[in-house]
Amino acid sequence: MTRRSLRILSLPLLAALIAACSASASPTPVPTPPPTPAPTQAAATPVVTVAPTPTANPCNKSLLTTLTAGKLTIGTDNPAYPPYFEPPASGNAPAPWELGDPTNGQGFESAVAYAVAGKLGYANADVVWTVVPFDDSYKPGTKPFDFYLAQVSYTPDRAQQVDMSDGYYYVAQAVVSLKANPIAGATSIADLKNYKFGAQQGTTAYDTIQNVIAPSTTTSVYDSNDAAIQALKAKQIDGLVVDLPTAFYITSAQLDNSVIVGQFPVAQGASAEHFSLVLAKGSPLTTCVNSAITSLKADGTLAQITTEWLSEKASAPVFAQ
Repeated sequence: MTRRSLRILSLPLLAALIAACSASASPTPVPTPPPTPAPTQAAATPVVTVAPTPTANPCNKSLLTTLTAGKLTIGTDNPAYPPYFEPPASGNAPAPWELGDPTNGQGFESAVAYAVAGKLGYANADVVWTVVPFDDSYKPGTKPFDFYLAQVSYTPDRAQQVDMSDGYYYVAQAVVSLKANPIAGATSIADLKNYKFGAQQGTTAYDTIQNVIAPSTTTSVYDSNDAAIQALKAKQIDGLVVDLPTAFYITSAQLDNSVIVGQFPVAQGASAEHFSLVLAKGSPLTTCVNSAITSLKADGTLAQITTEWLSEKASAPVFAQ
């Protein structure tokens, strides 16, 4: 055999060897990476709602400061005149009261007083009444009452000395005279100027005489309406100026042969004359009393009281300017 033959025979052998090697070789396995875990969602933080701490009502009875704990002391003048304070059914007011009885809830101002007390949380049995002269109600100094009412009209001067509440009645002033007096025919303010007038001291009735009528004569001043009525009866004065409801009471029950000559026009808005409750200057009750009056207006109670006790006192001739 020649060398060439050996070379030819070796080629198939080489191919077989290569194939055998190729068949026996295993590829290196590639490791599979573990699956990526899904991101864990953070748990939501619960929202905690904190209820607001309730604010104590400053006008709750338990928080009010009064002269006597658990009681409400109310002052008014004496005699206690109708229609503001009505006499009891027996006709005799209990001592020390004269004419009307503030304690029975009858009459315009008695009803208002108990309604305000109720809004403040006081039962009728918790109300105590005390006699205080009209002029003393608005003098500066310590007061023997928690609040006072006796047809006290608001004035800036009074409000400098005491606290004056929001108005609970808006009022006109009127002239009362004897039917036989020539003043009874007056129809205008100008007609009044030459007559002699009287009024209780310290009242807006006196201010009306001085500032609205501006008479040519000197005005007489009295300690009480009773004294002024006696002066009118004795013909010491021609006309007595009082608020309109009082004028109706005088002519219907106190003074025979008397007449309401007329009433003065009532100013409109904030300047309108109105009755206020009187409290000591800086009283801690003032804000709560005003809230009570606002509530009585809003729920119709004050209008109902006014209609019940003063509705028949609503008309009288109005003086021409």
